[in-house]
Amino acid sequence: MILPIVAYGEPVLRKVGKNITSDYPKLEELLANMWETMYNAHGVGLAAPQIGLPIRLFLVDTSPFSDDEDLTSEQQKALKDFKKVFINAKIEAETGDEWDFNEGCLSIPDIREDVKRKPEITITYLDENFKEHTETYDGLLARVIQHEYDHIEGVLFTDKLSSLKKRLLKSRLDKISKGKIDVDYRMRFPNIKKGR
Repeated sequence: MILPIVAYGEPVLRKVGKNITSDYPKLEELLANMWETMYNAHGVGLAAPQIGLPIRLFLVDTSPFSDDEDLTSEQQKALKDFKKVFINAKIEAETGDEWDFNEGCLSIPDIREDVKRKPEITITYLDENFKEHTETYDGLLARVIQHEYDHIEGVLFTDKLSSLKKRLLKSRLDKISKGKIDVDYRMRFPNIKKGR
Protein backbone atom coordinates (compact mmCIF):
# COMPACT_ATOMS: atom_id res chain seq x y z
CA MET A 1 0.00 0.00 0.00
CA ILE A 2 1.34 3.43 -0.91
CA LEU A 3 1.51 5.61 2.19
CA PRO A 4 1.45 9.42 2.26
CA ILE A 5 4.85 11.00 2.77
CA VAL A 6 4.81 13.70 5.43
CA ALA A 7 5.93 17.14 4.32
CA TYR A 8 8.39 19.62 5.77
CA GLY A 9 6.96 21.18 8.95
CA GLU A 10 5.44 17.94 10.27
CA PRO A 11 6.68 17.57 13.90
CA VAL A 12 7.54 13.86 13.48
CA LEU A 13 10.39 14.87 11.14
CA ARG A 14 12.07 16.59 14.10
CA LYS A 15 11.85 13.66 16.53
CA VAL A 16 14.75 11.34 17.32
CA GLY A 17 13.44 7.89 16.44
CA LYS A 18 12.98 5.13 19.03
CA ASN A 19 14.58 1.71 18.67
CA ILE A 20 12.21 -1.14 17.80
CA THR A 21 12.22 -4.85 18.63
CA SER A 22 11.56 -7.86 16.41
CA ASP A 23 7.97 -8.03 17.68
CA TYR A 24 7.17 -4.56 16.29
CA PRO A 25 3.56 -4.87 15.02
CA LYS A 26 3.19 -5.79 11.33
CA LEU A 27 6.85 -5.02 10.56
CA GLU A 28 6.89 -7.11 7.38
CA GLU A 29 3.81 -5.27 6.07
CA LEU A 30 5.31 -1.91 7.07
CA LEU A 31 8.53 -2.68 5.14
CA ALA A 32 6.56 -3.78 2.06
CA ASN A 33 4.52 -0.55 2.22
CA MET A 34 7.64 1.56 2.65
CA TRP A 35 9.34 -0.01 -0.41
CA GLU A 36 6.18 0.54 -2.45
CA THR A 37 5.88 4.14 -1.24
CA MET A 38 9.54 4.89 -2.00
CA TYR A 39 9.43 3.42 -5.51
CA ASN A 40 6.16 5.20 -6.27
CA ALA A 41 7.83 8.53 -5.37
CA HIS A 42 11.01 7.65 -7.32
CA GLY A 43 13.14 7.84 -4.18
CA VAL A 44 16.39 6.04 -3.36
CA GLY A 45 15.72 6.02 0.37
CA LEU A 46 12.85 6.38 2.82
CA ALA A 47 12.87 6.69 6.60
CA ALA A 48 10.00 5.81 8.95
CA PRO A 49 9.61 9.44 10.17
CA GLN A 50 8.77 10.37 6.56
CA ILE A 51 5.63 8.24 6.80
CA GLY A 52 4.81 9.56 10.27
CA LEU A 53 6.49 6.92 12.48
CA PRO A 54 9.10 8.12 15.02
CA ILE A 55 11.14 4.90 14.92
CA ARG A 56 14.71 4.02 13.90
CA LEU A 57 13.99 2.39 10.57
CA PHE A 58 14.96 3.32 7.02
CA LEU A 59 15.52 1.60 3.73
CA VAL A 60 17.77 2.32 0.76
CA ASP A 61 17.91 1.21 -2.88
CA THR A 62 20.61 3.06 -4.82
CA SER A 63 20.05 1.30 -8.16
CA PRO A 64 18.79 4.53 -9.88
CA PHE A 65 22.29 6.02 -9.34
CA SER A 66 23.99 3.10 -11.09
CA ASP A 67 23.45 4.65 -14.56
CA ASP A 68 25.80 7.56 -13.80
CA GLU A 69 28.49 7.50 -16.48
CA ASP A 70 30.97 9.37 -14.25
CA LEU A 71 31.25 6.29 -12.03
CA THR A 72 33.58 3.33 -12.50
CA SER A 73 31.98 0.02 -13.46
CA GLU A 74 32.77 -1.22 -9.93
CA GLN A 75 30.94 1.76 -8.39
CA GLN A 76 28.00 1.29 -10.78
CA LYS A 77 27.70 -2.38 -9.77
CA ALA A 78 27.85 -1.54 -6.04
CA LEU A 79 25.04 1.00 -6.46
CA LYS A 80 22.96 -1.28 -8.71
CA ASP A 81 23.05 -4.17 -6.22
CA PHE A 82 22.49 -2.13 -3.05
CA LYS A 83 19.08 -2.64 -1.45
CA LYS A 84 18.94 -2.77 2.34
CA VAL A 85 16.78 -2.25 5.41
CA PHE A 86 18.41 -0.49 8.38
CA ILE A 87 16.83 -0.96 11.82
CA ASN A 88 18.10 0.73 15.02
CA ALA A 89 21.08 2.07 13.05
CA LYS A 90 23.98 3.87 14.72
CA ILE A 91 26.74 5.60 12.75
CA GLU A 92 29.94 4.69 14.57
CA ALA A 93 32.31 6.89 12.54
CA GLU A 94 32.35 9.42 9.69
CA THR A 95 35.76 10.05 8.15
CA GLY A 96 37.51 11.88 5.32
CA ASP A 97 37.33 15.36 3.82
CA GLU A 98 33.80 16.69 3.38
CA TRP A 99 32.48 16.82 -0.18
CA ASP A 100 29.49 18.53 -1.78
CA PHE A 101 26.69 16.63 -3.45
CA ASN A 102 23.30 17.86 -4.63
CA GLU A 103 20.61 16.38 -2.37
CA GLY A 104 16.84 16.38 -2.38
CA CYS A 105 14.24 14.83 -0.11
CA LEU A 106 10.79 13.31 -0.66
CA SER A 107 9.51 15.33 2.33
CA ILE A 108 10.86 18.55 0.78
CA PRO A 109 9.85 18.29 -2.88
CA ASP A 110 11.31 20.59 -5.56
CA ILE A 111 14.20 21.80 -3.42
CA ARG A 112 17.70 20.50 -4.14
CA GLU A 113 20.87 21.90 -2.63
CA ASP A 114 24.54 20.99 -2.31
CA VAL A 115 25.23 19.44 1.09
CA LYS A 116 28.66 18.76 2.61
CA ARG A 117 29.18 15.32 4.16
CA LYS A 118 32.15 13.14 5.03
CA PRO A 119 32.81 10.49 2.35
CA GLU A 120 33.12 7.38 4.53
CA ILE A 121 30.96 5.97 7.30
CA THR A 122 30.93 2.92 9.55
CA ILE A 123 27.44 1.95 10.66
CA THR A 124 25.99 -0.73 12.93
CA TYR A 125 22.42 -1.79 12.24
CA LEU A 126 19.95 -4.67 12.27
CA ASP A 127 18.54 -6.02 9.01
CA GLU A 128 14.89 -7.04 8.52
CA ASN A 129 15.67 -10.39 10.23
CA PHE A 130 17.19 -8.55 13.22
CA LYS A 131 20.67 -9.81 12.39
CA GLU A 132 23.34 -7.29 13.43
CA HIS A 133 25.85 -5.89 10.93
CA THR A 134 28.71 -3.39 11.18
CA GLU A 135 29.73 -2.17 7.74
CA THR A 136 31.75 0.61 6.14
CA TYR A 137 30.51 2.51 3.08
CA ASP A 138 31.87 5.37 1.02
CA GLY A 139 30.87 7.71 -1.80
CA LEU A 140 27.25 7.75 -2.88
CA LEU A 141 26.29 4.74 -0.75
CA ALA A 142 27.53 6.55 2.35
CA ARG A 143 25.78 9.74 1.23
CA VAL A 144 22.34 8.11 0.85
CA ILE A 145 22.71 6.28 4.17
CA GLN A 146 23.77 9.50 5.94
CA HIS A 147 20.75 11.33 4.52
CA GLU A 148 18.32 8.63 5.69
CA TYR A 149 20.13 8.26 9.02
CA ASP A 150 19.64 11.99 9.61
CA HIS A 151 15.87 11.40 9.38
CA ILE A 152 15.90 8.99 12.33
CA GLU A 153 17.90 11.62 14.23
CA GLY A 154 15.30 14.35 13.52
CA VAL A 155 17.61 16.16 11.07
CA LEU A 156 16.78 17.35 7.53
CA PHE A 157 19.26 18.11 4.76
CA THR A 158 18.18 21.77 4.85
CA ASP A 159 19.58 21.96 8.42
CA LYS A 160 23.06 21.49 6.94
CA LEU A 161 22.82 24.60 4.72
CA SER A 162 24.27 28.02 5.49
CA SER A 163 22.06 30.48 7.36
CA LEU A 164 21.86 32.62 4.21
CA LYS A 165 20.70 29.65 2.11
CA LYS A 166 18.10 28.76 4.79
CA ARG A 167 16.73 32.32 4.72
CA LEU A 168 16.52 32.21 0.92
CA LEU A 169 14.56 28.92 1.10
CA LYS A 170 12.22 29.92 3.94
CA SER A 171 9.23 31.00 1.82
CA ARG A 172 9.52 27.89 -0.39
CA LEU A 173 9.65 25.66 2.70
CA ASP A 174 6.59 27.45 4.14
CA LYS A 175 4.71 26.78 0.89
CA ILE A 176 5.60 23.08 1.07
CA SER A 177 4.30 22.83 4.65
CA LYS A 178 1.02 24.45 3.50
CA GLY A 179 0.65 22.06 0.56
CA LYS A 180 1.14 24.82 -2.02
CA ILE A 181 3.16 22.55 -4.29
CA ASP A 182 2.52 20.05 -7.07
CA VAL A 183 3.81 16.55 -6.39
CA ASP A 184 3.10 13.32 -8.22
CA TYR A 185 3.00 11.17 -5.07
CA ARG A 186 0.81 11.11 -1.96
CA MET A 187 1.77 13.61 0.73
CA ARG A 188 0.45 14.79 4.06
CA PHE A 189 0.97 18.49 4.80
CA PRO A 190 1.12 19.84 8.36
CA ASN A 191 -0.25 23.33 7.76
CA ILE A 192 -3.13 22.88 5.35
CA LYS A 193 -6.05 24.93 6.59
CA LYS A 194 -9.07 22.76 7.33
CA GLY A 195 -12.24 23.46 5.40
CA ARG A 196 -10.57 24.66 2.20
